[in-house]
Amino acid sequence: MKTFLLFLGSLFLAAAGSAQEKPETGKITEHVTSIRNSEQSYAVFLPSTYSEARSWPVVFAFDPGARGKIPVELMKDAAERYGYIVLGSNNSHNGAWKIESEAADAMLQDAQQRFNVDLKRIYFAGFSGGARVASQLAQLCKCAAGVLLSGAGFSQHSSPQNETAFPVFSAAGLLDFNYPELITLQDKLEQAGYPHWLRVFDGRHEWAPAAVMNEAFAWFRVQSMREKREPRDEQFIAAELSGAVAAAEKYIASRDALAASRQYKQIVATYHELADTTAFRAKAEELGKSKPVQAAIKSERNMFEEQERLSGEILGALQADDNSDTPRSEKDARTLGQVRDLRLRADEEKKQERSDVFKRALAGVFVGAIEAGGGALDKKEYRLAARYFSAAAEARPEAEWPLRQLAIAQALNRDQKASLETLRRIKPSDVAEFQNWLATEPAFQTLRERHELPL
Repeated sequence: MKTFLLFLGSLFLAAAGSAQEKPETGKITEHVTSIRNSEQSYAVFLPSTYSEARSWPVVFAFDPGARGKIPVELMKDAAERYGYIVLGSNNSHNGAWKIESEAADAMLQDAQQRFNVDLKRIYFAGFSGGARVASQLAQLCKCAAGVLLSGAGFSQHSSPQNETAFPVFSAAGLLDFNYPELITLQDKLEQAGYPHWLRVFDGRHEWAPAAVMNEAFAWFRVQSMREKREPRDEQFIAAELSGAVAAAEKYIASRDALAASRQYKQIVATYHELADTTAFRAKAEELGKSKPVQAAIKSERNMFEEQERLSGEILGALQADDNSDTPRSEKDARTLGQVRDLRLRADEEKKQERSDVFKRALAGVFVGAIEAGGGALDKKEYRLAARYFSAAAEARPEAEWPLRQLAIAQALNRDQKASLETLRRIKPSDVAEFQNWLATEPAFQTLRERHELPL
């Protein structure tokens, strides 16, 4: 909390006119060291038109794996087009709040010292755990002109509250296991008075693609004009409204009445103060009351419940204590069989909606098992960690990471034979890197001494 008080205070720092060299305009600088904290760094993009003559809106982006360049790369075209500075932390990652708040504090202070930042147009963006960080920062600082959520909603400890409302653009991959969360979040945002927009894209649990980032930045500009943070541009507003209506009509043409209903509804909420939305309001109300939309809502709710049940049963079985007469090995084999069956159902299901449910459930198992396995490793519960990583590997057999982690857990659990068998299953994408990892990973010291590693 002390760190975040510094973060709040940094909003009111005057630009320090630092002698530090500024990153080059029109390109991404992957690693900029913080002026005040040399342990903090970030990637940054400055528009090619950037100058100190005026202030610029700024986006602070948080990736769950401290990969600052990824969101900056995805946002740079939109930032260039609409005139935004974008910073992506190279330190912020899933974990303790102290890590996140220190990264946010370092970026915000640095941005004010290096650039001419518009303090009325500060935005936060994040993917997965980074999305939860972005929303929590916005709630705490009460300074956000908008938040971009990709692949996750609000923090579990800070749901949308009326007193901290800010514009929220949500981006959800159709096969993201958090897809249901972002869909249901929209009603919560509406109830709490948050301006909001939902964009579903073809993808998994990932940062929204560049095209969606462009839509998000444009929507933030519309919100900024509505809130009088920047001058109104009638031509821009008309073009954005026209594009949104075209998207709604496309949904109708493809007979996706529910998506069309939601699109018209958010059109009205976004543009009612900026344009005549009478006809769109009537269309939204007509669709909302229609039998196809009501049936689709019910079906969607049932599918979300099924997804939660499928992934919950498997993750619950992995976590269950050994308190029955059934041998642990037998229970583990049964659980791995459930994962395998779910994967096969996802691959073989002919109905697209059903297949999507299975794929999202399977993705939930994969990520849940990876996260729980990592937590077990940290606690030195190696047998439990191996159980989780085995399930993750079964959910996604082509992935290297769960097999590597499984081999580590097995080696630390002194099961060298199992660890070696797991290592032989790995088909490395980078052979040289894989061999270097085998030669340096501490968990494999015994296998190296026995000269058994596949080097």
